[in-house]
Amino acid sequence: MKRNRTHRKLPGGVATGIGSLPFTEAAPAVALINRQFPLVPHWPQLPQRGLREGLIFQVFRCLVETGLIRVRGDQAVFDTEASDWPERLTAFYTICLEAEAGATDALARFAFSPDAAAGFDAFCDAFQAGHNTVARCVKGQMVGPLTMGLRLKGPDGRLAFYDEQLRDLMNRTLVLHAGWQCARLAETGLPVMLFIDDPTVAAYGTHAHIALTREMILDSLNPIITTIQRQDAVVGIHSCDATDWALLFETGTDIVSFDAYSFGDAMACYVPALQGFLERGGIIAWGVVPTGEEAFSETRDSLLSRLYHLWDQLAALGADRQQLRRQSMITPACGTGLLSAELAEKIYALTAEVSAAVMG
Repeated sequence: MKRNRTHRKLPGGVATGIGSLPFTEAAPAVALINRQFPLVPHWPQLPQRGLREGLIFQVFRCLVETGLIRVRGDQAVFDTEASDWPERLTAFYTICLEAEAGATDALARFAFSPDAAAGFDAFCDAFQAGHNTVARCVKGQMVGPLTMGLRLKGPDGRLAFYDEQLRDLMNRTLVLHAGWQCARLAETGLPVMLFIDDPTVAAYGTHAHIALTREMILDSLNPIITTIQRQDAVVGIHSCDATDWALLFETGTDIVSFDAYSFGDAMACYVPALQGFLERGGIIAWGVVPTGEEAFSETRDSLLSRLYHLWDQLAALGADRQQLRRQSMITPACGTGLLSAELAEKIYALTAEVSAAVMG
């Protein structure tokens, strides 16, 4: 299969965002993104608009419409005790098979609900109106299988990811949503980059999730990754918590995105896997700009010093210093959707300043 190499053509240190912003209207969010991240703009998630704009709620439209998930207030559960559960399963899998066979109407069942992603539509409309003429590619984002599966439950309270049938329902949903989102973003006329946001992958190896295996994680992530790459798009995985980075390097992803501000030192434990990832052409998105109040105390130079010191540490342990810079992106450590607008704007400005310095 011919692979998209867009990410390798981007300048080292190019900036983008993780996804969420603290606006209730899409227009100022899109304007901020295009101003600060013009080369790799992302569509804005707007969680302060309400629950349906949340990362998980955005993607399970088809599961709700077929009755597999029941939403009551701010709670969503798989309705496995429904008397017609088998019929609901049949309806869902029929739609899946039609979508996988190329039926556009069926694939559209895995799109965002009209009230779930105001920033997505506004972002795409802005490109069609010519509001950004310098972008090299457009970035989207979607929830990952661990974050979805360890948040949703069955009626018995059991986490959905540990139920094989429910895990399959979620994985198929995410695979088909990824295909739909890539196709929709491609309508901008630009190459597509799609991040899988999966911070809950950090549960791997913890006492609370002793049943969570490496194989379960890889088997859930890799079909999504493959789907994105088959769309001739670039795929990233973002996790803003401490995790086993070697596990993410083991996937087929093109980009690994992490909170380098809080957990940069932990990467020293994974230098062989990191260097192998770089040698395969992988990109590291360094979330060196904090997404908390400490951002007000940081400057471009303080963050550059932190980043360069980290690169020096990794180089001393065997990583290629030039590859670290050349195959890099600069991002905030995480999303900014629950912050103040003032703080989010500061974080985006710092990210753009650090990026400009790294690009030189």
